[in-house]
Amino acid sequence: MPLSPDEIQRLARLARLAVSPEEGEAVRAQLNRVLNLIDEMRAVDTAGVEPMSHAVATAPGAGQRLRADAVTETDRHAEYQAVAPAVERGLYLVPKVIE
Repeated sequence: MPLSPDEIQRLARLARLAVSPEEGEAVRAQLNRVLNLIDEMRAVDTAGVEPMSHAVATAPGAGQRLRADAVTETDRHAEYQAVAPAVERGLYLVPKVIE
């Protein structure tokens, strides 16, 4: 169901957006593409497909693949602290900005 130019202006008003007629046509084309994609997804037969409780696979033995927890960067803490304007006991000191 494609959107009409009037519907685009109404949506823009509800969203409190200023949309010129030229921009309205571009927005209309983009929204119509999104709505067409939604219609395509609704047309897919999902009978027999059990809803997932989580995005990570829940099959036995399946899980999220994790990378190895290994340090890949060199420690440059001392270099960074050497050029900082104010440091105390390994912490960066910053001026108070909120009263």
